[in-house]
Amino acid sequence: MKRAEQGNSTASGERERSLPGPGWFRALRRKLVTWFQGHARDLPWRRTRDAYCVWVSEIMLQQTQVATVKPYFERFVAAFPTITALAAADEEKVLRLWEGLGYYRRARQLHRAARILVAQHDGCFPRDREIVSRLPGIGRYTTGAILSIAFDAREPILEANTTRLWARLLAYRGQPTSAAGSRLFWAAAEAALPRQGSGTLNQALMELGSTVCLAKSPRCEVCPAAGLCQARIAGIEGEIPPPKSKPRTERRFEAAVIVRRRGRVLLLRQPDGGRWAGLWDFPRLQVHGREPAEIERELTEGVRRLTGVTIQARRRRTTLRHGVTRFRITLLCYDADYVAACERPNGEPTMRWLRPAELEAYPLSTTGRTLARLLSE
Repeated sequence: MKRAEQGNSTASGERERSLPGPGWFRALRRKLVTWFQGHARDLPWRRTRDAYCVWVSEIMLQQTQVATVKPYFERFVAAFPTITALAAADEEKVLRLWEGLGYYRRARQLHRAARILVAQHDGCFPRDREIVSRLPGIGRYTTGAILSIAFDAREPILEANTTRLWARLLAYRGQPTSAAGSRLFWAAAEAALPRQGSGTLNQALMELGSTVCLAKSPRCEVCPAAGLCQARIAGIEGEIPPPKSKPRTERRFEAAVIVRRRGRVLLLRQPDGGRWAGLWDFPRLQVHGREPAEIERELTEGVRRLTGVTIQARRRRTTLRHGVTRFRITLLCYDADYVAACERPNGEPTMRWLRPAELEAYPLSTTGRTLARLLSE
């Protein structure tokens, strides 16, 4: 019997947890696979076992809802149908197709990994676990998901939905994301694997966690594993997982400046390591003043410092509100005229003066795209 120590830091103070016996896992496999055959959603990436398509879908699905991913996936694989096609593409085109999906680092890592596969593996997706896990943007879960679904490799998976599912199946009262919880659930995910059909079982686990074993109000009445679920049997399924403390949010004010010069506007490429690395955006800076004169002074000084361009702020065009990680941002969007250019600052960003119609071809942040559309209108 496999065992996993939970440690002393769990909320419930449990000393040690052991997995159920082989019979429990056999029953779970049988129930999940049978249920999945009749309840699996028709998703575009499930219509193929091509490793490239599985890989793209798994990267897109990280921290993103299925409904959001579906149209992005279909456009992306239509534009880049193979690893070789993706590797040959310009990064800006890759980011343009990813635009709006968020977490843009995923797209850049996907692109970089495709180039590695072309250079080192003739554009073929490898079956070797160690090779796959060393590719940019691919961790333990993604490695297991791709190899099991595409090649039926006997690889376990554990992500947000299956973590919650295992926590309830095993009645784990601690924080599921703790080190002890992670060890226990990885052990369970491995113990659940059949000799054949690991990809189907892994997809069934993810599907059940995504559509039935919901974070709030789990649908236990239609769950095929309800009779095996230790939390359900104990009547504590609503208490697992325990609530997390909400992260503190910080409010900040920023300004985006549409600088005009002879029918063109100024766009900057965001540097590596920044919030939207690789994307383009209007000059943007944090502002601290609240009075119009204070803000305009900050805009003039900030744009000059960032680009070497002197501007004359004209008016506030609109105000946008959005969230980025722990920040709740009020974005003040200003029109401004080009006045003059002085010496460019050291480490200056890549800059281009573009006609508004040309912005359609450039990958922009979500708020940048909103401003671009306002310009077009």
